[in-house]
Amino acid sequence: MVGMVWEDAPYPMLAVSTMGTVEQANEAARLLLPGPVIGDRLEHVVPGWLSRAHFGCRGADPYGEIGDRVYQAHAVHAPAGRTVWWLIDVTGRQHAVDSLREWAAFLSDASNELLPSLNLDRCLEVTACLAARRLADTALVVLPRPGRWYAIARCARGGEAVREDAVIDPGTLPGLTEALQGFPPVPPRWSAPEDVPGWVLRDGPGEVGSVAVTALPGHGLPAGALVLVRGSRAGFSDDERLFVRLFALWAGSAISVARLYAEQALVTETLMSELLPPPTPALPGVELAARYRPAGPSERVGGDFYDVYPVAGSGRESLVVLGDVAGKGLEAAVLTGRIRNTLRALLPLADDHQRVLELLNGVLVNDDDPTRYVTLVLASFQQLGPRVALRLTSAGHPAPLILRNDGRVEDVPAVGTLIGILDDITSVTHSAVLEPGETCLLYSDGIIEARGGPLGHEFFGEERLSEQLGQCAGMPPEALAERVQMLASQWAGEGEHDDMAVVAISAPRAAGRERL
Repeated sequence: MVGMVWEDAPYPMLAVSTMGTVEQANEAARLLLPGPVIGDRLEHVVPGWLSRAHFGCRGADPYGEIGDRVYQAHAVHAPAGRTVWWLIDVTGRQHAVDSLREWAAFLSDASNELLPSLNLDRCLEVTACLAARRLADTALVVLPRPGRWYAIARCARGGEAVREDAVIDPGTLPGLTEALQGFPPVPPRWSAPEDVPGWVLRDGPGEVGSVAVTALPGHGLPAGALVLVRGSRAGFSDDERLFVRLFALWAGSAISVARLYAEQALVTETLMSELLPPPTPALPGVELAARYRPAGPSERVGGDFYDVYPVAGSGRESLVVLGDVAGKGLEAAVLTGRIRNTLRALLPLADDHQRVLELLNGVLVNDDDPTRYVTLVLASFQQLGPRVALRLTSAGHPAPLILRNDGRVEDVPAVGTLIGILDDITSVTHSAVLEPGETCLLYSDGIIEARGGPLGHEFFGEERLSEQLGQCAGMPPEALAERVQMLASQWAGEGEHDDMAVVAISAPRAAGRERL
């Protein structure tokens, strides 16, 4: 009776003796396994994976292939030490597991390739290539640009991505307008080839069976749309439907982050351009050179700044401002930008240094923040034949130095109170004349307070600066400014230092004397 039950069972069954001989096999087993089965050794009639499981590897239920199907084997212990193996066909389940693993590997690749990149064009190209690798014969990513322009990344399976900016009408592709709007969420929309515009099918597969459009959701805003071109008319399978949604979420998130980064980088670059030191202009009768080095190795701006305001017309003075605001880094740079804008607004009063400093002081004092202050030196100059006339005013800033042709270095007795602390300020303006070849040096305290040297903690200092300048008589302003900053940087070595700013104002040496 038991044998009859086994014989009619829908699952293949093998009864194996303690010696490893097949004693019984039902009809399903005999149909499954080739050749005679009963009376033969188990290892001669079954695949190796089942034989190994029987003769010593009896942990978890084993599974493997028999023919073109996948079976899982379950062992049941029977009387007399026999083992009964039941074989369950799990081909469908195994295919689902394999498919799941393939999709998981695909999403893992998508994550590894998409998320590390903050370059927007690169994200669009990678998204198109990933989609063409798994979801379509050709994939396009469409992202709106200002106006009627759209960024399009296109990739065919096995090919490389192509990026272009084009003027298109999204309404010509069914579902694209809704996908680009991103809300409310819409399911992928399939279109027949005859309903698809030429800009989609360009460079696509030879035969086009269907085109799908799906949204790429971003962080609060749509990140674009994914267009999938297939050679067949089949839609998404159940597996594809789930993983297309996951891929779209992944790709949309990466594109949104890259797009946000690109927008912030553009804003930062625009604002940074207002904070960076300006190029020194070419002025008739005067030679100018400037150098700036922020405190941090990765910083572009800081608390030191300089500006040059050339004035057109004879009898008027051009103006150079060099300053040092409290603090370092971005916070100091923001205050620097505000001070520079205020000084630019005060340019009509530039002939009166004291008045300019008083008005700037009033702006900062009204902030009621004792940590927001600045030291400044103002240098107005104009050409007097071959010479240059200077007016110099210092407000709590290191006094300028004048390098004469004979190597003498003169301290300019221009002193004053710093700006932004006291309600009332005082300042003294000093006049000087530069002969051809002579230079006036403006510098920030980052030069003389560079700490280093042989012992590692000594300031570079004003005395050492003057001594080094005395060896630079007749040096062009570009070379002089470079040398001063280089000397201070070498003195500091690898140690910390403050922002450094240097401006050199020279009276050009006459052409005849240069030849001498």
